[in-house]
Amino acid sequence: MIEFSVVDWAAWAPGLTTRSDWQAWARAPWPPEGEGTPGLSEVPAMQRRRIERLGRMAIQAACWCEPEQGADSTVPLIFASRHGDVERSMELLRSLVADEALSPTTFGLSVHNAIGALYSITRGHRGNNLALAAGKATVEAACLEAVGLLADGAAEVRIIAYDPPLPELYAEFIDEPAPYYAWCWRIAAASPEGTRLRLAWRGDTAQDDPPGPLPHALDLHRFLLSGKRHDERVIDGQRWSWQRVG
Repeated sequence: MIEFSVVDWAAWAPGLTTRSDWQAWARAPWPPEGEGTPGLSEVPAMQRRRIERLGRMAIQAACWCEPEQGADSTVPLIFASRHGDVERSMELLRSLVADEALSPTTFGLSVHNAIGALYSITRGHRGNNLALAAGKATVEAACLEAVGLLADGAAEVRIIAYDPPLPELYAEFIDEPAPYYAWCWRIAAASPEGTRLRLAWRGDTAQDDPPGPLPHALDLHRFLLSGKRHDERVIDGQRWSWQRVG
């Protein structure tokens, strides 16, 4: 079992661009949809051109969640995404099928840590930077990693969770809704500041819970905002239990 506090948050998804949008959404959630892309004014235009839609969402949420005094170049960051920027990978696969030369730039930006690297470059971040994927339980794994970093002496950790829809080619493997979204939590040691959460887990042979209207990672952001006291989900033989403390 672990405990921690979420001292601040930020998020971006199509149709959900302000804190009030997200707070209203948490009371009556729906899968985000639309063609919008964040402006990402925090990043110079020359660098912004290299960042695709998913990366802009993730980096926008991370920028908005920076402390008011500005970006901390040493705070540990965990970029948590189940699928990553899969469209860039698809572009490479299409080139292979067409027997075309692969773009080194597309390859470099398709790897799972590329969005975190782009954030570090554009914001001058020099601290610990992790890219993590753990299936549906990606956020739970990120929180475990974050608490470990806090125990190692970090004052806080930022988790940036994000995912896109999967291409039609992977339709038979889609096991939960997959809209575009990105959110960021600022995690600190458990205290009265912010929202204090407890996460426990144990093995469970029950079947996975059926998917709801939201991907699990986005549903956890809804849990944070909604004020709900408890949430539980069985994922791949593990029962994860979330509880609001205090």
